[in-house]
Amino acid sequence: MRRSSDLSPEIAEEAAWWRDAVFYQVYVRSFADSNGDGVGDLEGIRSRLGYLELLGVDALWLTPFYRSPMADHGYDVADPRDVDPLFGDLAAFDRLVADAHEHNIRVTVDLVPNHSSDLHEWFQEALHAGPGSMERARYVFREGRGFDGSQPPNNWTSVFGGPAWTRVPDGQWYLHLFAPEQPDLNWEHPEVRADLEQTLRFWLDRGVDGFRIDVAHGMAKPEGLPDMDIRPQAPGVLSDDVHDPRFDNDGVHEIHRMIRKVLDGYPGTMAVGEIWVKDDERFAAYVRPDELHLGFNFRLVQAGFDADAVRSAIEHSLAAVAPTGTPATWTLSNHDVVRHVTRYGGGAPGEQRARAMTLVELALPGVIYLYNGEELGLPNVELPDWALQDPTWERSGHTERGRDGCRVPIPWEGTSPPFGFSTAVNTWLPQPNEWDHLTAEAQLEDPGSMLSLYREALEHRKSNAGFAGEELEWYGAPAGCFAFRRKGGGLICALNTSGASVPLPPGKVLLSSGPMDGDQLPPDTAVWLV
Repeated sequence: MRRSSDLSPEIAEEAAWWRDAVFYQVYVRSFADSNGDGVGDLEGIRSRLGYLELLGVDALWLTPFYRSPMADHGYDVADPRDVDPLFGDLAAFDRLVADAHEHNIRVTVDLVPNHSSDLHEWFQEALHAGPGSMERARYVFREGRGFDGSQPPNNWTSVFGGPAWTRVPDGQWYLHLFAPEQPDLNWEHPEVRADLEQTLRFWLDRGVDGFRIDVAHGMAKPEGLPDMDIRPQAPGVLSDDVHDPRFDNDGVHEIHRMIRKVLDGYPGTMAVGEIWVKDDERFAAYVRPDELHLGFNFRLVQAGFDADAVRSAIEHSLAAVAPTGTPATWTLSNHDVVRHVTRYGGGAPGEQRARAMTLVELALPGVIYLYNGEELGLPNVELPDWALQDPTWERSGHTERGRDGCRVPIPWEGTSPPFGFSTAVNTWLPQPNEWDHLTAEAQLEDPGSMLSLYREALEHRKSNAGFAGEELEWYGAPAGCFAFRRKGGGLICALNTSGASVPLPPGKVLLSSGPMDGDQLPPDTAVWLV
């Protein structure tokens, strides 16, 4: 247990550990299975801590492992202060945290404050208590529109497809911005706030080092719940902006201030928010000194493999946090988006471009979030219809395949599925046979592998003085290329997304994403120089 009164000023100063940390997202279901049921679990993660230490990461982000009926693979939480038996128990969690700390790896966990499971005891009480009850007031229930109330209260749609409202037998409707099994909580209700504070303290007292806050731009709802503009969303990305009344309402900042107040009582802890907003000023509001420590900025995810688009994403991400002095965060993939090897074209070109973008990302000042398997160069998997489990598949009437393709279990060793992920023949999502060359085992001793590139790059990032400083200086560069220098450290990173080799900036090559062409930088390649 970590309280501010327990720590000396010197130890408390270590609270800044997260400012340049490399986090590694563990999608718990897909990382490592210890008990042979085909689903990853907490003991499986613990068994692979040596690998994570070898990779060179500073902290983990664990996706939800709480009690859940798994309608959205754990993001529908029935009890936020217990471990689902599918993943282990509280004792297994405590062992994982203790062992991770022994490996000098911090542990952060997902927090899901926007909604609960429909099997949460509160929602079951709300259904039984009826309209106008205190129990129902913990959620967003409304009367329907139309003379008989048979129309939803407004036109909001679910992120997963279909309407954002479901009618209950007594005639009222409840709001769910995601699946019907994920009713939205009413954050105006004092018990909702008190319960989250209890959850925060529960895990902080068990030694967690921080939280990733799911849908951190959600929670607060606008007065009167006005209709939304119905506009298409970018495929594969939960894209929201300031004009969408479902998200980014000003009341959300009071919630983050409450979260920050709790965390400030536990020095050395932090919170990062999932923030899908497009406006830099709106984004900056989430990382004010009394709110979140960090915010996920997804501009790099949304940029294609194009030097101008990537540079714009970098400049916007840095500008968004400059007023607050908060570090930028950088990520190329996560459990909600198509893996970047596939986004960049797939196959050999996609892998080559992914290697280049890895060096760009790791050259940037701030915080890095890696997604499990990206260090192995895993692509998205085209799964058969029968294997799909993401609620988007059903909610969209089988028109959107959902996110399962980026969640296929990790291949660790061997030449055929399940590649050491499990002793079960059938894993919760099937692995492709052709992943035999992508296993961690196959890549560890191969100096040209994606895994070796990540290990070497992370080691340089941690130990080379060229990575100092929080500002960038941009060089002039040919069309389709860019080069920047880390002010304060001097590292130069150059990227070529054009179709021809270009001259290198001056300097000695420290690391390149692929073979060099003499003193020229080939297409689809990035390089570090000092």
